[in-house]
Amino acid sequence: MSILIDKNTKVLVQGITGKEGGRAAEDMLAYGTAVIGGTSPGKGGAREKNNLPVFNSVAEAMAAYPDIGASMIAVPAPFVFDAAMEAIASRIPLIVILSEKVPVSHVAKIIAHAKLNGVRIVGPSSIGIISPGRAKIGSVGAAGIADRIFSPGTVGVISKSGGMTAELSRILTDAGIGQSTAIGIGGDLLIGTDFVDAALLFEQDKDTKALAIFGEIGGTYEEQLADAIRQKKITKPVVALIAGQFSEQLATGAVLGHAGAIVMKGAGSFTSKIKALREAGAIVAETPEDIPVHLQQLLGKTI
Repeated sequence: MSILIDKNTKVLVQGITGKEGGRAAEDMLAYGTAVIGGTSPGKGGAREKNNLPVFNSVAEAMAAYPDIGASMIAVPAPFVFDAAMEAIASRIPLIVILSEKVPVSHVAKIIAHAKLNGVRIVGPSSIGIISPGRAKIGSVGAAGIADRIFSPGTVGVISKSGGMTAELSRILTDAGIGQSTAIGIGGDLLIGTDFVDAALLFEQDKDTKALAIFGEIGGTYEEQLADAIRQKKITKPVVALIAGQFSEQLATGAVLGHAGAIVMKGAGSFTSKIKALREAGAIVAETPEDIPVHLQQLLGKTI
Protein backbone atom coordinates (compact mmCIF):
# COMPACT_ATOMS: atom_id res chain seq x y z
CA MET A 1 0.00 0.00 0.00
CA SER A 2 1.05 3.63 0.38
CA ILE A 3 0.47 6.68 2.53
CA LEU A 4 -1.07 10.04 1.61
CA ILE A 5 -1.49 9.45 -2.15
CA ASP A 6 -2.38 6.69 -4.58
CA LYS A 7 -3.56 6.35 -8.17
CA ASN A 8 -7.05 7.55 -7.20
CA THR A 9 -5.93 10.82 -5.61
CA LYS A 10 -7.11 13.79 -7.66
CA VAL A 11 -4.54 16.58 -7.56
CA LEU A 12 -4.89 20.33 -8.08
CA VAL A 13 -1.81 22.44 -8.95
CA GLN A 14 -1.84 25.95 -7.52
CA GLY A 15 0.43 27.97 -9.78
CA ILE A 16 0.03 25.67 -12.77
CA THR A 17 0.89 28.34 -15.36
CA GLY A 18 4.20 29.12 -13.66
CA LYS A 19 7.48 27.47 -14.60
CA GLU A 20 7.77 25.19 -11.58
CA GLY A 21 4.08 24.38 -11.35
CA GLY A 22 3.78 23.65 -15.06
CA ARG A 23 6.83 21.41 -15.10
CA ALA A 24 5.69 19.48 -12.02
CA ALA A 25 2.19 19.05 -13.48
CA GLU A 26 3.65 17.62 -16.68
CA ASP A 27 5.86 15.18 -14.76
CA MET A 28 2.97 14.11 -12.54
CA LEU A 29 0.75 13.44 -15.54
CA ALA A 30 3.51 11.42 -17.19
CA TYR A 31 3.78 9.31 -14.05
CA GLY A 32 0.06 8.60 -14.05
CA THR A 33 -1.07 10.99 -11.32
CA ALA A 34 -4.66 12.15 -11.64
CA VAL A 35 -3.96 15.88 -12.11
CA ILE A 36 -7.31 17.56 -12.76
CA GLY A 37 -6.08 21.08 -13.46
CA GLY A 38 -4.75 24.07 -11.63
CA THR A 39 -5.23 27.63 -10.52
CA SER A 40 -3.78 30.91 -11.74
CA PRO A 41 -5.70 34.06 -10.74
CA GLY A 42 -6.85 36.00 -13.77
CA LYS A 43 -6.29 33.13 -16.20
CA GLY A 44 -9.41 31.14 -15.43
CA GLY A 45 -11.10 29.52 -18.42
CA ALA A 46 -7.85 28.90 -20.27
CA ARG A 47 -6.11 25.59 -20.88
CA GLU A 48 -2.48 25.12 -19.92
CA LYS A 49 0.12 23.39 -22.12
CA ASN A 50 -1.08 19.88 -21.23
CA ASN A 51 -4.65 20.92 -22.02
CA LEU A 52 -5.63 20.93 -18.37
CA PRO A 53 -8.22 23.49 -17.24
CA VAL A 54 -7.06 26.61 -15.42
CA PHE A 55 -9.24 28.12 -12.68
CA ASN A 56 -9.11 31.53 -11.07
CA SER A 57 -9.43 30.09 -7.57
CA VAL A 58 -9.47 26.90 -5.57
CA ALA A 59 -13.20 27.38 -4.96
CA GLU A 60 -13.82 27.35 -8.73
CA ALA A 61 -11.78 24.19 -9.09
CA MET A 62 -13.66 22.51 -6.25
CA ALA A 63 -16.98 23.40 -7.86
CA ALA A 64 -15.90 21.51 -10.98
CA TYR A 65 -14.05 18.70 -9.15
CA PRO A 66 -15.47 18.33 -5.62
CA ASP A 67 -13.42 15.20 -4.93
CA ILE A 68 -9.98 16.86 -5.14
CA GLY A 69 -7.81 14.98 -2.66
CA ALA A 70 -4.61 17.01 -2.72
CA SER A 71 -3.21 20.34 -3.79
CA MET A 72 0.36 21.14 -4.75
CA ILE A 73 1.45 24.73 -4.21
CA ALA A 74 4.21 26.07 -6.46
CA VAL A 75 3.90 29.84 -6.31
CA PRO A 76 6.42 32.52 -5.29
CA ALA A 77 7.02 32.63 -1.53
CA PRO A 78 5.07 35.89 -0.91
CA PHE A 79 1.91 34.27 -2.34
CA VAL A 80 2.10 30.93 -0.53
CA PHE A 81 0.11 32.12 2.47
CA ASP A 82 -2.93 33.14 0.42
CA ALA A 83 -2.70 30.01 -1.73
CA ALA A 84 -2.57 27.75 1.32
CA MET A 85 -5.45 29.56 3.02
CA GLU A 86 -7.54 29.09 -0.11
CA ALA A 87 -6.89 25.36 -0.14
CA ILE A 88 -7.52 25.03 3.59
CA ALA A 89 -10.80 26.94 3.28
CA SER A 90 -11.89 24.38 0.68
CA ARG A 91 -10.95 21.54 3.06
CA ILE A 92 -8.56 19.89 0.63
CA PRO A 93 -7.16 17.18 2.92
CA LEU A 94 -3.52 17.26 1.74
CA ILE A 95 -1.52 20.34 0.75
CA VAL A 96 2.05 19.90 -0.48
CA ILE A 97 4.08 23.13 -0.57
CA LEU A 98 7.06 23.08 -2.91
CA SER A 99 7.83 26.78 -2.60
CA GLU A 100 11.00 27.77 -0.75
CA LYS A 101 11.85 30.75 1.48
CA VAL A 102 8.33 31.09 2.82
CA PRO A 103 8.43 33.45 5.85
CA VAL A 104 8.40 31.51 9.12
CA SER A 105 5.53 33.64 10.44
CA HIS A 106 3.44 32.66 7.40
CA VAL A 107 4.27 28.97 7.84
CA ALA A 108 3.27 29.08 11.51
CA LYS A 109 -0.13 30.55 10.65
CA ILE A 110 -0.65 28.07 7.80
CA ILE A 111 0.12 25.09 10.02
CA ALA A 112 -2.08 26.34 12.86
CA HIS A 113 -5.01 27.04 10.52
CA ALA A 114 -4.60 23.67 8.80
CA LYS A 115 -4.72 21.80 12.12
CA LEU A 116 -7.92 23.59 13.08
CA ASN A 117 -9.49 22.44 9.83
CA GLY A 118 -8.19 18.87 9.72
CA VAL A 119 -5.87 19.53 6.77
CA ARG A 120 -2.38 18.03 6.44
CA ILE A 121 0.46 20.25 5.26
CA VAL A 122 3.66 18.79 3.78
CA GLY A 123 6.45 21.33 3.42
CA PRO A 124 7.26 24.07 2.68
CA SER A 125 10.42 23.39 0.66
CA SER A 126 9.17 19.86 0.01
CA ILE A 127 10.25 18.04 -3.13
CA GLY A 128 6.99 16.14 -2.92
CA ILE A 129 5.65 12.65 -2.31
CA ILE A 130 5.83 9.53 -4.45
CA SER A 131 4.12 6.18 -4.04
CA PRO A 132 6.11 4.16 -6.58
CA GLY A 133 4.05 2.76 -9.41
CA ARG A 134 0.95 4.60 -8.23
CA ALA A 135 1.24 8.38 -8.17
CA LYS A 136 3.40 11.32 -7.20
CA ILE A 137 2.95 14.94 -6.17
CA GLY A 138 5.68 17.50 -6.75
CA SER A 139 9.00 17.43 -8.56
CA VAL A 140 10.21 14.22 -6.94
CA GLY A 141 11.27 11.66 -9.56
CA ALA A 142 11.84 13.49 -12.83
CA ALA A 143 10.08 12.19 -15.93
CA GLY A 144 11.97 9.39 -17.64
CA ILE A 145 14.08 8.38 -14.65
CA ALA A 146 11.55 7.91 -11.83
CA ASP A 147 11.23 4.19 -12.45
CA ARG A 148 15.00 3.75 -12.20
CA ILE A 149 15.08 5.50 -8.82
CA PHE A 150 11.85 4.48 -7.12
CA SER A 151 10.32 1.00 -6.99
CA PRO A 152 7.25 -0.42 -5.24
CA GLY A 153 8.00 -2.12 -1.96
CA THR A 154 7.79 -2.16 1.81
CA VAL A 155 10.15 0.55 3.13
CA GLY A 156 8.87 4.03 3.92
CA VAL A 157 11.36 6.82 3.16
CA ILE A 158 11.24 10.16 5.02
CA SER A 159 13.78 12.85 4.23
CA LYS A 160 14.40 16.50 5.05
CA SER A 161 16.43 16.79 1.85
CA GLY A 162 14.80 16.63 -1.55
CA GLY A 163 17.93 15.24 -3.17
CA MET A 164 18.30 12.57 -0.50
CA THR A 165 14.67 11.52 -0.90
CA ALA A 166 15.65 10.33 -4.34
CA GLU A 167 19.17 9.16 -3.42
CA LEU A 168 18.03 6.95 -0.54
CA SER A 169 15.32 5.49 -2.74
CA ARG A 170 17.81 4.82 -5.55
CA ILE A 171 20.17 3.06 -3.17
CA LEU A 172 17.31 0.93 -1.86
CA THR A 173 16.07 0.15 -5.36
CA ASP A 174 19.57 -0.86 -6.49
CA ALA A 175 19.68 -3.24 -3.52
CA GLY A 176 16.35 -4.77 -4.51
CA ILE A 177 14.41 -3.00 -1.76
CA GLY A 178 11.28 -1.12 -2.86
CA GLN A 179 9.49 1.77 -1.20
CA SER A 180 5.87 2.01 -0.07
CA THR A 181 6.04 5.82 -0.21
CA ALA A 182 8.88 8.33 -0.19
CA ILE A 183 8.18 11.75 1.26
CA GLY A 184 10.31 14.89 1.28
CA ILE A 185 9.19 16.72 4.41
CA GLY A 186 11.38 19.79 3.82
CA GLY A 187 14.20 21.20 5.90
CA ASP A 188 12.81 24.54 7.06
CA LEU A 189 12.59 25.67 10.69
CA LEU A 190 8.86 24.92 10.66
CA ILE A 191 7.30 22.16 8.59
CA GLY A 192 3.76 20.88 8.44
CA THR A 193 4.56 17.16 8.61
CA ASP A 194 7.60 16.13 10.63
CA PHE A 195 9.33 12.77 11.12
CA VAL A 196 6.90 11.65 13.81
CA ASP A 197 3.83 12.65 11.80
CA ALA A 198 5.04 10.73 8.74
CA ALA A 199 6.28 7.76 10.76
CA LEU A 200 2.87 7.41 12.43
CA LEU A 201 1.25 7.18 9.00
CA PHE A 202 3.69 4.44 8.00
CA GLU A 203 3.05 2.72 11.34
CA GLN A 204 -0.60 2.38 10.32
CA ASP A 205 0.22 1.04 6.85
CA LYS A 206 0.20 -2.75 7.08
CA ASP A 207 2.44 -3.14 4.03
CA THR A 208 5.24 -0.89 5.28
CA LYS A 209 7.76 -3.06 7.14
CA ALA A 210 10.45 -0.52 8.06
CA LEU A 211 11.47 3.13 7.76
CA ALA A 212 14.56 4.77 6.27
CA ILE A 213 15.05 8.40 7.26
CA PHE A 214 17.47 11.17 6.39
CA GLY A 215 17.94 13.92 8.95
CA GLU A 216 20.40 16.70 9.58
CA ILE A 217 21.56 19.13 12.24
CA GLY A 218 19.21 21.82 13.51
CA GLY A 219 15.82 21.57 15.13
CA THR A 220 14.69 18.63 17.24
CA TYR A 221 12.49 16.68 14.82
CA GLU A 222 14.86 13.69 14.90
CA GLU A 223 14.93 13.71 18.70
CA GLN A 224 11.13 13.84 18.71
CA LEU A 225 11.16 10.74 16.51
CA ALA A 226 13.47 9.06 19.02
CA ASP A 227 10.97 9.88 21.80
CA ALA A 228 8.14 8.34 19.75
CA ILE A 229 10.20 5.18 19.23
CA ARG A 230 11.04 5.01 22.93
CA GLN A 231 7.36 5.39 23.82
CA LYS A 232 6.49 2.55 21.39
CA LYS A 233 4.37 4.85 19.23
CA ILE A 234 6.65 3.76 16.39
CA THR A 235 7.29 0.02 16.54
CA LYS A 236 8.55 -0.65 13.03
CA PRO A 237 12.34 -0.74 12.55
CA VAL A 238 13.93 2.64 11.82
CA VAL A 239 17.26 3.05 10.03
CA ALA A 240 18.47 6.66 10.10
CA LEU A 241 21.22 8.64 8.43
CA ILE A 242 22.06 12.01 9.97
CA ALA A 243 24.10 14.54 8.02
CA GLY A 244 26.32 17.20 9.56
CA GLN A 245 29.09 15.55 11.55
CA PHE A 246 31.54 18.19 10.32
CA SER A 247 29.35 20.88 11.91
CA GLU A 248 30.67 19.88 15.34
CA GLN A 249 33.76 21.93 14.48
CA LEU A 250 31.86 25.05 13.34
CA ALA A 251 30.73 28.10 15.25
CA THR A 252 27.28 27.92 16.82
CA GLY A 253 24.64 29.71 14.77
CA ALA A 254 25.99 28.98 11.29
CA VAL A 255 23.30 28.08 8.75
CA LEU A 256 24.06 25.16 6.45
CA GLY A 257 21.90 24.61 3.38
CA HIS A 258 18.34 24.30 4.64
CA ALA A 259 16.82 27.09 6.68
CA GLY A 260 16.44 24.68 9.59
CA ALA A 261 20.02 23.39 9.45
CA ILE A 262 21.55 25.66 12.06
CA VAL A 263 24.67 24.62 13.94
CA MET A 264 23.70 24.08 17.57
CA LYS A 265 25.24 22.81 20.77
CA GLY A 266 23.23 20.33 22.80
CA ALA A 267 19.72 19.52 21.53
CA GLY A 268 19.53 19.61 17.75
CA SER A 269 23.21 18.88 17.23
CA PHE A 270 24.64 15.99 15.24
CA THR A 271 25.78 14.22 18.40
CA SER A 272 22.46 14.76 20.19
CA LYS A 273 20.42 13.31 17.33
CA ILE A 274 22.66 10.26 16.94
CA LYS A 275 22.61 9.58 20.68
CA ALA A 276 18.84 9.98 21.00
CA LEU A 277 18.06 7.70 18.08
CA ARG A 278 20.49 4.97 19.13
CA GLU A 279 19.27 4.99 22.72
CA ALA A 280 15.68 4.70 21.48
CA GLY A 281 16.55 1.59 19.48
CA ALA A 282 16.89 2.98 15.97
CA ILE A 283 19.81 1.90 13.79
CA VAL A 284 22.02 4.81 12.75
CA ALA A 285 23.86 4.24 9.48
CA GLU A 286 27.31 5.65 8.84
CA THR A 287 26.78 6.04 5.07
CA PRO A 288 23.78 5.93 2.71
CA GLU A 289 24.99 2.60 1.32
CA ASP A 290 24.78 1.08 4.81
CA ILE A 291 21.02 1.59 4.97
CA PRO A 292 19.96 -1.37 2.78
CA VAL A 293 22.51 -3.58 4.58
CA HIS A 294 20.92 -2.77 7.95
CA LEU A 295 17.42 -3.25 6.57
CA GLN A 296 18.28 -6.65 5.14
CA GLN A 297 19.85 -7.69 8.45
CA LEU A 298 16.76 -6.55 10.34
CA LEU A 299 14.10 -7.99 8.10
CA GLY A 300 15.76 -10.56 5.88
CA LYS A 301 13.59 -11.89 3.10
CA THR A 302 10.41 -10.30 4.50
CA ILE A 303 11.50 -6.95 3.17
